Amino acid sequence: MFQKNISLKPYNTFGIEAYAESFVSVTSLTQLQNIISKNKEVFILSGGSNILLTKNISKPVVHLNLKGVEILESPNPNEVFVKAQAGENWHEFVLWCIANNFGGLENLSLIPGNVGTSPMQNIGAYGVEIKDTFYELEALEITTGKIKNFKKEDCNFGYRESVFKNIFRGKYIIINVTFQLTKNQHKLNTSYGAIQTELKNNGIANPTIKNVSNAVIAIRQSKLPNPKEIGNSGSFFKNPVISTEHFKILKKEYPEIPHYPITKKTVKVPAGWLVEQCGFKGKRFGDAGVHKNQALVLVNYGNATGKEIFELAQKILQTVNNTFDIDLEIEVNMV
Repeated sequence: MFQKNISLKPYNTFGIEAYAESFVSVTSLTQLQNIISKNKEVFILSGGSNILLTKNISKPVVHLNLKGVEILESPNPNEVFVKAQAGENWHEFVLWCIANNFGGLENLSLIPGNVGTSPMQNIGAYGVEIKDTFYELEALEITTGKIKNFKKEDCNFGYRESVFKNIFRGKYIIINVTFQLTKNQHKLNTSYGAIQTELKNNGIANPTIKNVSNAVIAIRQSKLPNPKEIGNSGSFFKNPVISTEHFKILKKEYPEIPHYPITKKTVKVPAGWLVEQCGFKGKRFGDAGVHKNQALVLVNYGNATGKEIFELAQKILQTVNNTFDIDLEIEVNMV
């Protein structure tokens, strides 16, 4: 069942060459449970969009390839529950929802990865996060092989955070996720200026969920590199939240610093702007580099190793700290 010495390059969007000593792709829950019952120490690999492989993997690598989407009716005539298996491609799932006129996920179009990893870091974009439409998920407990249900309140969602990234890290395997979406009377979120501008440029005054999705796709394609064309993992750093006092000090020196108030005492500053101000945007160090259009994205120009990408990230973290006295946090999972 397990294959030996398998390259993981096709299984991570950074396109990093690393090897699995043993590898299996599972397509059913029964198959997954059988493998887990015999191997408690495993490395779960899903869409490979949020990891940086810095070494070969000695643990058995289990590629989660569970497929299927199911419509579950809601007592509310304006709502529908949609359950998607963990191995479904996220963007394709979003487009499927839009094609069925199910609203709520349109702002999350073109985010790389699979459905199963979306709740782990509470993926978000353009004013929307997974927690806004999340209803529940089912996860396999590795030590017992039992299936456990997690409601929204169980997941402790935060900014790019959930219990699956901290206290339950490595303890559960998410096997499916259920979303609570709208069937009509969609609540569109077009508050982000970039979306409003894109819709206006296309002469759209009364947008549909499809219009919003198309706008988001156009914006992301203009800013972010396609992993199929150049290896990357999307946003590499989290946008830092700093105190208003710290922000006021920075504002005096950098009057143009962009910011988003979070509370009366805290402000969010775009990490990409900080990295760009430090001179890294478009810089290349061998085959490791910072994207020319978006300084938040680290890229592999072809043959960079995970270690080289990591070393570049460390150089950026140190420079940002020295320049702004801000500690950036890496969003990508390091392996």
